[in-house]
Amino acid sequence: MAIGYECDTRFIAAHHQPAVLIDLALARGIDSHQLLRGSGLFYEDVTRGIARISPAQFITLIGNAGRLLDSDDSSFLFGQRLLPGHYGDASHALAHACTLHQALELLLRFRALLSPLLTPRLLFDDKQVHLYWVDSCGASEQQRFLAEASLTAVVAMSKRLSGERLPWRFHFDYPQPRHVEQYWVHLGEQLAFGSQLTMMSLPREYLHTPWPNASNTAGQVAQQAGCAQLASLGWHGSFIDGLYEHLHANIRRPLNLERVAQAFEMSPASLKRKLHKHGTGFQDQLDLVRKHVALYLYQMKGYSNEEVASYLCFNDTTNFRRSFKRWTGLAPSSLRRLFDS
Repeated sequence: MAIGYECDTRFIAAHHQPAVLIDLALARGIDSHQLLRGSGLFYEDVTRGIARISPAQFITLIGNAGRLLDSDDSSFLFGQRLLPGHYGDASHALAHACTLHQALELLLRFRALLSPLLTPRLLFDDKQVHLYWVDSCGASEQQRFLAEASLTAVVAMSKRLSGERLPWRFHFDYPQPRHVEQYWVHLGEQLAFGSQLTMMSLPREYLHTPWPNASNTAGQVAQQAGCAQLASLGWHGSFIDGLYEHLHANIRRPLNLERVAQAFEMSPASLKRKLHKHGTGFQDQLDLVRKHVALYLYQMKGYSNEEVASYLCFNDTTNFRRSFKRWTGLAPSSLRRLFDS
């Protein structure tokens, strides 16, 4: 099984997304040496166009930029510049997406190139499309910055390529911040804080509306080249991505560290070490997937407590409720009221 990139894998072109943030900081008078301190990167390496950095180095750069800029709009301005971007064939394919549905599929397919630190994931129900993100490499304290940037990037991209501002709605898995006016300016006013997922949603009718100025032929050629680039790297996503997908695909089976380590062709100790390197653990990842599946079953499928518990292999509903409260901080009945309000 292909493991995927890790937090110390040097594959991110420094003149791609990192350069977008560097230019934003330099334009605001930040000294490049202070900005790059501790990242293992020099500005001359960026301008030469040959440096490759790891997710951990990129996260260090984001931390430095956030501290030095000390501005509530930094993540949003960064996000506005991210997509489609100028990152080679993946960006070219995205820029020629014919519909929103194709653009979102491309964002998922080329996530290692277009969104290496947070993995985008799609959900559909009868009326809405939902897009949410999962930490790919241990973003830790920078996860909110990245979430704000990622949401803004999709809003800005969809507006630029469709020619109109789409009526996105947003949920955030944290309390309303003091700089909520930045959310209003960059995302709109359809905001709900204190939810269980950071997620953006849109009526499905917008998915297949043709976008102007798209070139299907140019887009197809770029997609082929982007896929060849991923094939040369040997993976499509991160190690954490692969673990999430394995747990999600097997969530109805008994899962433990030993079985999953065997599926990844490594020892339990090796799997634990890899997870620890990324600031997480096996139970953390299993609980995250269970939480996401439970939310989907409750909110989009209308399952009862007993049905969700059975789906997730809990023999006792009381034990499931206790686990669910540990994952979310809420009882299932409170969750339903929160989302219905």
